[in-house]
Amino acid sequence: MLLVGLTGGLASGKTTVAGLFQECGAFVIQADRLARTVVTPGKTAWKEIVKTFGTHVLQADRTLDREALAKLVFQRPRKLSELNCIVHPRVAREQVRQTNAIARRHPNAVIIYDAALLIEAQAHERMDRVIVVTANQPIQLQRARQRDGLTKKEALGRIRGQLPLRTKRRFADYILNGTLPVTRLRSQVRQLYQEFLQEAVLPRRMRPGRPRHS
Repeated sequence: MLLVGLTGGLASGKTTVAGLFQECGAFVIQADRLARTVVTPGKTAWKEIVKTFGTHVLQADRTLDREALAKLVFQRPRKLSELNCIVHPRVAREQVRQTNAIARRHPNAVIIYDAALLIEAQAHERMDRVIVVTANQPIQLQRARQRDGLTKKEALGRIRGQLPLRTKRRFADYILNGTLPVTRLRSQVRQLYQEFLQEAVLPRRMRPGRPRHS
């Protein structure tokens, strides 16, 4: 089994890359889905969020109002840190559980862990490989406004709530340009997937050292 962390900035193209790996046959675990699972009403993380941020971050059905919570924390670094401290450890445990379950059924699997905050949560430390998907900030802003309906201020707030892409690049074994046409990205992903398949069948002691590709 080979566990590959996939990260990038807001609207950098990370989700597209994850989908291309899935097309190739990789198993994809999405951190955002795990985060939604661990904060369902009644769970410990949900209770801690309500206690910390108040009931105004809840919708009528008692589920989290993610938009309201995002507006609150992305303008306040301390609040964002508090939220991350509640959510990240529980997401990490669920990621490990799902990874182990896949590995038991498919010992030679390539597993892609799609996580915007992979490095911020220090989850990159438990990955075999790390891919960072990049895009310049004007493209990020344009995509975020079109895709998510964010204002420029809101999009900038979310970008600034993450590590700068130039910092994330330092942790990358592979860097993909998320502004490339999908056909070119697909070709690069297929090449990487074949490389990962070859590594996945090897015992860890026999795998090559972590490369630094750009």
